[in-house]
Amino acid sequence: MSEDNSMQTINRTIQVLKSFTSEVREQSLSSLHKDLGLSKSSLQRILNTLVLHGLLEKDNNRKTYKLGMELYYLGKLVEEHSHLISTVKPHLKSLRDRLGENVYLNVIENNQRKCIAFEEAKQLLMTISHVGQTSPLHAGASAKLLLAYLSQTEIEEYIIEKNLEVITEKTIADKSKLRDELKEIRANGYASSFGERVPGVFAASAPILSRDGQLIAGIAVSAPMVRVDDEVINTFIIAIKEVAAQISNEIRFQDALV
Repeated sequence: MSEDNSMQTINRTIQVLKSFTSEVREQSLSSLHKDLGLSKSSLQRILNTLVLHGLLEKDNNRKTYKLGMELYYLGKLVEEHSHLISTVKPHLKSLRDRLGENVYLNVIENNQRKCIAFEEAKQLLMTISHVGQTSPLHAGASAKLLLAYLSQTEIEEYIIEKNLEVITEKTIADKSKLRDELKEIRANGYASSFGERVPGVFAASAPILSRDGQLIAGIAVSAPMVRVDDEVINTFIIAIKEVAAQISNEIRFQDALV
C-alpha cells in the first residue's frame, strides 16, 4: 500500500471514530456510508479492523457498532497523565460540592469552546453537558471568556471572519456589542451570561492563566436561572475567580519546578 493510500485509510478511520457522539452512540454500515460518503467496502474493512482491536463493538443482532472499551482505557490514560486535567479535577469536584451546580473545564479547539472535563451536580433540574461538547466562541459565558483572553488580533480575526450565529434571543450577534462585552470581561476577570446559548441557564466563567498571563483554559459553573438570584450569582462569581486563581498559581508553581 502506498503512503498516500495509507494516509487516506488513517483519515477515514478517524472519520469513522469521530462520527460517534453523545447524541449518536450507535452507527450502522448504511448510516456511516450516508454520513461519511465512503464506500461500503472500505467502511467494512475499517469497521472489522476497529472491532478486532476493541476500538468498536459490534451488535450482531442489530447490525450496529458502538465505541469499544479500549477507547475508554486509552481515555483514562490521557486523563491520568494530562497535566492540566489532573491538576484541575480536584478543584472542579470541590467547586461542584461547594456550589451545588455543574462545573466545567473548557479550552479553545478549532475556533470553538470545547469542554475537556466536567463534574455533574446532584440536582433534579440541571443543565446538560458532556466532555467533548463544543460551542461557538461568541455565545455563553464559558465561550466568551476564552475569546476575551485571546490576543486583540485573534479576537478581531474571529469577529470579522465568523458569522455570529443567533442561538437564542439572548445571543450577542452584534459585532460592536461583542467587542464591548469582551473588553468588560477582561477588565472584570470573569464572564457571565443569561440564556445566551441555552434558554433559562445562567453561567459564569473565569480564566486559568500562565505565568506570563496567557490563557490556558477556563472554568465555568452553570445553573437554571430559577435557582439563582443576585446573591447566588455573586457567590458563583467570587468562587470561580478564586478557584481559577488557585489553579493558575498551582500550574505556575509546577511549571517552575520543571
